[in-house]
Amino acid sequence: MHVTAKADYAVRAVIELAGTSQQAPRKVDDVAQAQGIPVSFLENILTQLRSAGIVRSQRGPEGGYWLAQPADELKLATVIRAVEGPLVGVRGQRPEEIEYAGSAESLQQVWIALRANLRKVLERVTVADIAAGSLPADVVALTREDEAWHTR
Repeated sequence: MHVTAKADYAVRAVIELAGTSQQAPRKVDDVAQAQGIPVSFLENILTQLRSAGIVRSQRGPEGGYWLAQPADELKLATVIRAVEGPLVGVRGQRPEEIEYAGSAESLQQVWIALRANLRKVLERVTVADIAAGSLPADVVALTREDEAWHTR
């Protein structure tokens, strides 16, 4: 899986907002500086996240952004889908919409299995897990495999 800068920035932004409330919203500049994200890029991402119902905002001198739902209920998959669309797409389509013929017929199952495995991680890990530095044990176990640390 290729994680785009946009998806990475979106996840980092919501993690940064994890401890923020409507009573003390965070300014775009503060979030951008804390995470090293270009402000103009972050503004666009926050607009998408707001449209998806992930963050809320308030204008004005006391305004800013906060999470629209509890961080312990917000899955990484939800954040990524809000800015990038489906987790696994093949030529712009969902794997279940694609049909292959002949010797490539089982390729559809490979793409669906890939999506299922991504979901095992991205649907389990919440924004609160990351903000607290406390990932689910089964996710941490995946990082202990030697092959997880080697790029191919």
